[in-house]
Amino acid sequence: MIKPSLDQLMEKVDSKYTLVIIGARRGRDLQAGKPKQVDSKSNKPVTIALEELDASKLFFERGKSTPRG
Repeated sequence: MIKPSLDQLMEKVDSKYTLVIIGARRGRDLQAGKPKQVDSKSNKPVTIALEELDASKLFFERGKSTPRG
């Protein structure tokens, strides 16, 4: 079974799109050398990012969209 599960992660965010964006951005930070916030058996940055989200180590704030004109 994949851990953390999608159901667990969806409780932390408002949409799958948000989940993908958080995982990708944090994964890039980890690849750039920023320290991990959780102990992980995985070496994959996105997996570590999702484990951090599941452990409530990552937070996000929904921004306001600006109208295009």
